[in-house]
Amino acid sequence: MATLAQPVGPFALGTFSIPDGEPFPGLLAKGRVLDLSAALAWAPSGTRAVLERWEEALPVLHVLAGEDALDWRPLEGLRVHAPVEPRQIFQSGANYRQHVIDLEVAHRSPDDPRTAEEARAEIAAVMDRRAAEDLPYVFIGLPSTIAGPYDDVVLPSWAEQPDWELELAAVIARPAYRVPVEEALEYVAGYTIANDLTDRATVFRRDMKAIGTDWLRCKNAPGFTPLGPWLVPAASIADPGDLRVTLKLNGETMQDESTKDMLFGVARLVSYISQTSRLLPGDLVLTGSPAGNGIHWGRLLRDGDVMESSVTGLGTQRTRCVKETA
Repeated sequence: MATLAQPVGPFALGTFSIPDGEPFPGLLAKGRVLDLSAALAWAPSGTRAVLERWEEALPVLHVLAGEDALDWRPLEGLRVHAPVEPRQIFQSGANYRQHVIDLEVAHRSPDDPRTAEEARAEIAAVMDRRAAEDLPYVFIGLPSTIAGPYDDVVLPSWAEQPDWELELAAVIARPAYRVPVEEALEYVAGYTIANDLTDRATVFRRDMKAIGTDWLRCKNAPGFTPLGPWLVPAASIADPGDLRVTLKLNGETMQDESTKDMLFGVARLVSYISQTSRLLPGDLVLTGSPAGNGIHWGRLLRDGDVMESSVTGLGTQRTRCVKETA
């Protein structure tokens, strides 16, 4: 399975294990893997430890990727885990123009006097104003939601409307606090794929709508953020604002959009978050999901569904849904 998910560029990082073995940080190059806990003199315990010394590690990784006379292992036979264990996950909502328009139309109340066309026009104007005023919408996720790129996704028994949300994720390289937009990408080590699953039925509080959104309930079940397979260095991605985000459900394309449709690109999101919070090495900045979610199609996730998720140059993750029994 993993051989189908090769990344762009000379190398990528990941987390691997042999059967019944402990996970180790690995360098992926030419379809083979080098154990970085043994290859680097300072023996990093995980990928996050590599990111904590990113400026020192990056040139060494370039050299190692070209060395054939090392203890490389074939990728086949290794288990692929989530590429990094973040301490913090920052999630951007309502960041794809067309996606927000679709959600607004789908969630109209039965007594809304607007036609679908009127609702689309109004929310489009709101999106344009948000982009001009530089106000991204960011909330916090839990690291316990992280799962591997080929792991089964357990749909909780209480989740009535589980949905997919494929996203480009930026991985932070060094502490970032109050960073200007012009310098923000200097703090990004690379990129990976995240599927930010959401239970649509619990997005809004039922007991008191004025409280607003309930991100804990709808997004933070264990394993609700399949991540990876790889962390591709930023230098290998020419333009994070021009990548294709594609999700197939049981072989049928559901999401297929360019990151050009984002209201706020990676640099603006990283800068915005850093004005309030201190970003740390290994942290994730999820950039939002494009149009084509299950709520748009009227088809939510079910037991046995298989999602194949890809972003240009970052490989492909494949996850099967398993419904939890009460």
